[in-house]
Amino acid sequence: MSNNYEIEQICPPGSVQYTIRAGDTLFALSQRFNVSVQAIINANPGIDPNNLQVGQIICIPSVAPPVPPCPNGFLYTIRAGDTLFALSQRFNVSVQAIINANPGIDPNNLQIGQVICIPRMAPPPCPNGFLYTIRAGDTLFALSQRFNVSVQAIINANPGIDPNNLQIGQVICIPRMAPPPCPNGFLYTIRAGDTLFALSQRFNVSVQAIINANPGIDPNNLQIGQVICIPRMAPPPCPNGFLYTIRAGDTLFALSQRFNVSVQAIINANPGIDPNNLQIGQVICIPRMAPPPCPNGFLYTIRAGDTLFALSQRFNVSVQAIINANPGIDPNNLQIGQVICIPRRCVVVCF
Repeated sequence: MSNNYEIEQICPPGSVQYTIRAGDTLFALSQRFNVSVQAIINANPGIDPNNLQVGQIICIPSVAPPVPPCPNGFLYTIRAGDTLFALSQRFNVSVQAIINANPGIDPNNLQIGQVICIPRMAPPPCPNGFLYTIRAGDTLFALSQRFNVSVQAIINANPGIDPNNLQIGQVICIPRMAPPPCPNGFLYTIRAGDTLFALSQRFNVSVQAIINANPGIDPNNLQIGQVICIPRMAPPPCPNGFLYTIRAGDTLFALSQRFNVSVQAIINANPGIDPNNLQIGQVICIPRMAPPPCPNGFLYTIRAGDTLFALSQRFNVSVQAIINANPGIDPNNLQIGQVICIPRRCVVVCF
């Protein structure tokens, strides 16, 4: 007559059923389930510790190990397949740091359901950048694109980082790129919507000039917060005039009226100028108009308050004579600095 050990065993609360296998001993089971041999015996009245039978169903009491204190980390419950090495890789912390945070832990005998402390690594030093907490979906490549810094620069700023195993909640250093040298221009911080073309129009400088001033820039991937160099264009040559810096409200027509020179003359003196897109701070050439011929008189430079009538009275010559000596003159719009011809009055007969 053979014994039937597969009769259903009703285990008390706080224990689980276990079917004896070949080679099992109470000592081996105590080590496996992290419970004492005596606790197994107590949970199975009448069991013969020296005569376990394959197929025999016994009760294994569940003894929850004490929860370790974890002030600088978080508690983790061991799952099937967990090892300290795998956890160290997963949470970016050394095996030794986990052991130190869990006094008395057996690294080679982790139990399913066992609660351990996973310490958080101190954030890396980041004197020339800022700390960033990894989120779902982050990769070093995506971060390099987002913050305009190379993948290698991020790796260099985070010694020991595993580029292929970023962990959610992991804190890393994002280094700031040093701004480019800009001796003949000014630094500009990219804002939402900026493009090199828009900046070239805004600051009156070619797209290529901006690219040349920023080696390695990606024209198609400007990042908000990225600092670039906007070069200043060399002022145009102006041998027969003077340089003028555009101010708010300036137009070529207003400047032509102000300086008594035609709009076309200003355009001719500034090749490539966009008459409809003057930029504040832009330097242009204002040409001086050649003085009119004045063989029978003398040249006079208009001053504040001058009128043709006042000049006619002052120099004893008719207004019409002054007009005739200055073809195209606008009698109602004399400009300070404008040079005109004052004809000499004929005493007897003028030929």
